[in-house]
Amino acid sequence: MALLEIKVPDIGDFADVAVIELLVKPGDTIKPEQSLITVESDKASMEIPSSHGGVVRELKVKLGDKVKEGSVVLLLEPEAAGAIPPVSESKKAAAQAVTAPAATQSAATPAPAAASFAGTADLDCDVLVLGAGPGGYSAAFRAADLGLKVVLVERYVTLGGVCLNVGCIPSKALLHVAAVMDEVSHFEALGVSFGKPQVNVDKLRGHKDKVVGKLTGGLAAMAKMRKVTTLRGYGTFVGANHVQVEETAGSGQEKTGKKQTVAFRTCIIAAGSQAVHLPFMPQDPRVVDSTGALNLKEVPRRMLILGGGIIGLEMGTVYSTLGARLDVVEMLDGLMPGADRDLVKVWQKMNAPRFDNIMLGTKTVAAKATPAGIEVTFAAAQEGGSAPAPQTYDLVLQAVGRSPNGKKIGADKAGVTVTDRGFIPVDIQMRTNVPHIFAIGDIVGQPMLAHKAVHEAHVAAEVIAGELQGNKELASVAFNARVIPSVAYTDPEVAWVGLTEDQAKAQGIKVKKGLFPWTASGRAIANGRDEGFTKLLFDDSPEAHGHGAILGGGIVGTHAGDMIGEIALAIEMGADAIDIGKTIHPHPTLGESIGMAGEVAHGSCTDLPPVKK
Repeated sequence: MALLEIKVPDIGDFADVAVIELLVKPGDTIKPEQSLITVESDKASMEIPSSHGGVVRELKVKLGDKVKEGSVVLLLEPEAAGAIPPVSESKKAAAQAVTAPAATQSAATPAPAAASFAGTADLDCDVLVLGAGPGGYSAAFRAADLGLKVVLVERYVTLGGVCLNVGCIPSKALLHVAAVMDEVSHFEALGVSFGKPQVNVDKLRGHKDKVVGKLTGGLAAMAKMRKVTTLRGYGTFVGANHVQVEETAGSGQEKTGKKQTVAFRTCIIAAGSQAVHLPFMPQDPRVVDSTGALNLKEVPRRMLILGGGIIGLEMGTVYSTLGARLDVVEMLDGLMPGADRDLVKVWQKMNAPRFDNIMLGTKTVAAKATPAGIEVTFAAAQEGGSAPAPQTYDLVLQAVGRSPNGKKIGADKAGVTVTDRGFIPVDIQMRTNVPHIFAIGDIVGQPMLAHKAVHEAHVAAEVIAGELQGNKELASVAFNARVIPSVAYTDPEVAWVGLTEDQAKAQGIKVKKGLFPWTASGRAIANGRDEGFTKLLFDDSPEAHGHGAILGGGIVGTHAGDMIGEIALAIEMGADAIDIGKTIHPHPTLGESIGMAGEVAHGSCTDLPPVKK
């Protein structure tokens, strides 16, 4: 029987993602939708499924390989004709319409049969939103603003989800403090001397909690203003139009035993994701995830970061500034996967003093708790490689990605399809396979970013309002963002959006680069922070005739995250180098480096030496 090539399906805007785990081997019998490999993008990992069933005859990838849509994963001997049908083309096409999908969405998963709920409901609503993170509360508020009766279900004591409570916001509060401490440490060379910082960890933790409280309190007030009914508890589907909420109380998620059922006309699933915990790590207070790290119980002497992605490096920045020495271990050959290497190189050079060991191409294989600390054992990620000897740490931060919560909400009882990994496939209107149930945020796929979830939330809420109210304009709304920016809030910050230079090279896309070094920026020099640069990538294909639209861009330097939005807007608007270069930017600012990078691309920049012809 002829062998079948199983390829990487449509994974949205992601290309050249690294293989970090092989889930099958030659000789294995697999089913359609079974996960084959795990790949890692800029902020999390995702699994690639098989479109067919059969026997694996040969793997065509190995650990560390870079893959993209169309890459051959393995050769498969299909089972007897008709035994395991391939993914239907119609369903495949529908799944591929998603702008930012989970890797597993591009192949159809059989839909479960919805349960029949015969009980009575305690509440009813037009829209039930399950989960109150940035996506969930945005969906609830937008639906309420459009005149719908909304119930918002959240298991924690406050609204805001991971981002506001134990993620984006508290980490930025601590990163700001760390940035100021690092900044003033260099002022003696400028003629201004400060004493050595005296850190009160309890007060610092209190500051972080105050920031969180201000935002979450504001959300609660806005929910009341909009007459959104908030139910605290675990929400699980018990039918296609009913969710049972098991009440929680206290500061955590303690169940009280009280249950109530909500009947809904439509539902938006915004149940988010959770940090991945390695199975061999001991249950010990010295082993934490990002949530535990933000509790800031004490400052360790030696700290290990498992995973060289954004989350781990941000938390490492905080702990390093407070006095910890850092080691980081990463399976791939570079830190901050997803970002161009020239951007990361600037960050790494400036941050080298924070680290005792940067262990690339290395994986963690064992750990045990000892009186002296957590003893961690390493191994080479590739055969034939070398690995360091076991090391003992005062604190180990697990930052190896996040997994979606799709399998924890009883979605099958509503007939909603959930992939093996826990993602929920949706179309460009954020609609699941059940027409009146929508899903948004981390649970629908990469990238797992709050700003993506908020925009998806607005789409889902508007489509629902349009359909319930007969508004054709709202009913036709779709999530069609061309790009989604990524930011590492380290020091310096690293931000990028759209096509990266590494992706352009790998995909054979001809680009024209405009790079403006901050050593020529008056504001950066005045700030004493001229280590960064801004670069823009423009289409340089023959069809562009020298006036190609911007395809991507990246910034490394202070406040890079605050500036990347202009590049995202330029991509959405289809701007070219002249549009950007001729836009008058205020001087002296860091933001004018974007305009000057545009000038560099079209050859009119007078703030750099003339280009040799």
